[in-house]
Amino acid sequence: MQSEKITRRASAPRERRYDDACGTALALEFIGERWSLLIMRELVFGPRRFGEIRANLPGISANVLTQRLVSLGEAGIVLRHQLPSPANVQVYDLTEWGRQAAPLMRDMGRWAARSPRHDPLLFMSAASAMMSLQALVDHRRAAELSASVAFHFPGEDFVVTVTGGEIVVNRGVVEAPDITFTGDTMAMRRTIYGKAPLAKDGAGGTLAFAGAVDLTQSFVDLFALPAKTP
Repeated sequence: MQSEKITRRASAPRERRYDDACGTALALEFIGERWSLLIMRELVFGPRRFGEIRANLPGISANVLTQRLVSLGEAGIVLRHQLPSPANVQVYDLTEWGRQAAPLMRDMGRWAARSPRHDPLLFMSAASAMMSLQALVDHRRAAELSASVAFHFPGEDFVVTVTGGEIVVNRGVVEAPDITFTGDTMAMRRTIYGKAPLAKDGAGGTLAFAGAVDLTQSFVDLFALPAKTP
């Protein structure tokens, strides 16, 4: 799979600069434009096609998405790949350096979720849902659990591994997981954060699940939304 740098047309406007030596100021030059950080979020767990990125960012136009991908490419954050046959499609992915921003995104999400303005019922992409698990896990309780958990969202599959108090997320499927969840991200929120009663058939708009009830409940109990600020 060959990587290709994304470049800007000469007529395009230059990015804003703060002329400030602080690393935070430089970071904002890279990712401070609207949508930039959310595009990176969608690529945290692996490459995505242009249409897949756009589908998971309601409100973004094709033109703006193209501009942001170019800016992120020029900053060394995003690369464009051509997948080999039989796929033979163009995808975008984070560079190794770009992927190092994932913990920052999780920290920002956990921080912002404490605001009374945070609405957990708005649209949530599958990548965002998986990142929330890493951001909102109780590491102390996770240290007492070991499990592989499959999440089957419409058109997207993820594997969550709980080990050593950490949550590792990968795109894809796994054979014989300890727990399997099936549903959309709203059902995920009702089950994981709303603490709706578990139902193997997904009754009440929750995630359908397969696996031992006690283990599944222990997994669900690892996560909670943070308390709101006064």
